[in-house]
Amino acid sequence: MKVRVHVSLKPGVLDPQGRAVHHALEGLGFDGIEDVRIGRTVELDVADGTSDEALDQMCRTLLANMVIENYRIEKPEHA
Repeated sequence: MKVRVHVSLKPGVLDPQGRAVHHALEGLGFDGIEDVRIGRTVELDVADGTSDEALDQMCRTLLANMVIENYRIEKPEHA
């Protein structure tokens, strides 16, 4: 089963990479950019029986820094 984990900085946490991208976009002439936040996506291929609790524990233990980051687990639908 394919699983995606979207990790992003919590609101209020300084995002220097997002700030640099924001500045670069403005420098390239793009107007109306109010804020940029940079996150990451982790794609996992796990056994079909992997529980939501196990996925949550993976995120809390390794994939996200719970002090400064939030995460969201997504299980894409198969066609």
